[in-house]
Amino acid sequence: MTDTLWLWIGFNVFVLCMLALDLGVFHRKAHIVTFKESMAWTAVWVSLALVFNFGIYHYMGPQKGLEFFTGYVIEKSLSVDNVFVFALLFSYFAVPALYQHKVLFWGILGALILRAIMIFLGAALIERFTWIIYVFGAFLILTGIKMIVKRDEEMHPERNPLVRWFKQLMPVTNDYRGDKFFVRENGVRMATPLFVVLLLVEFSDLIFAVDSIPAIFAVTKDPFIVYTSNVFAILGLRSLYFALAGVMDKFHYLKIGLGVVLAFVGVKMLLGHTPYKIDTLVSLGVIVSVLAASIIGSLLRPKKAALHIGHAPGTTPEHP
Repeated sequence: MTDTLWLWIGFNVFVLCMLALDLGVFHRKAHIVTFKESMAWTAVWVSLALVFNFGIYHYMGPQKGLEFFTGYVIEKSLSVDNVFVFALLFSYFAVPALYQHKVLFWGILGALILRAIMIFLGAALIERFTWIIYVFGAFLILTGIKMIVKRDEEMHPERNPLVRWFKQLMPVTNDYRGDKFFVRENGVRMATPLFVVLLLVEFSDLIFAVDSIPAIFAVTKDPFIVYTSNVFAILGLRSLYFALAGVMDKFHYLKIGLGVVLAFVGVKMLLGHTPYKIDTLVSLGVIVSVLAASIIGSLLRPKKAALHIGHAPGTTPEHP
């Protein structure tokens, strides 16, 4: 029990140190993240995940190592959907490129906390109510089908109930105030549109976590494997955004692929306690094959018309 506790503490200290290094050293001053920089950081986060994966394989055994890698691949692929939403939000609210990294940094820090809470709640539910695994499985299948059917659904951030509620709670400035989330004007504390975007980033990740966390529980019930694979996928999400944001529209079949992956993982979860249980290695092969096919298909058959993103009637991006 003591060894396990120190393992959890050590991992979280490592994560906090990496985040402090990221914000306090490499991104201390606001700047536009270039494609080259984003690719370098993506390589760093993926390499760290693979090194950690090797440690899991060496010290906890091949099965745990395979479970971590499969969970990481699932989370990493599903996080692409987050990237698409981030791109829509930044475009809709015309967030200056200079401030996008700060929004994603704090958004992902909040996402790590929320996901940790959801993982521990999910693990506790599965341990106490075994039948909840079938609820998760059915939910993933329905979510996968919905993702396939409604892949081109438009997004309307101004209709989000969280935004409406927050604007009733606190006044919001008409335009950006540099990279500040809050300002004081005429003695009144006000939020800026940058904080509204941060709220939506947090909200969107919470929605995606409802899908992705049950998906990993289909691979392993070990909370440490679920948590660490989630964390590594989330830590690389910012660099992945800056690397892919400009080319996301080219991978128009990827959302179908992600829907198929979710549905497949849901089926795997439902079959987990039957003679037809799907092996983790087989699952990994299916997931990688589906994602590869959706990416290759997107490149071979380019999208004819790009998705149009309109702004709310009577508003401008600078005045959300």
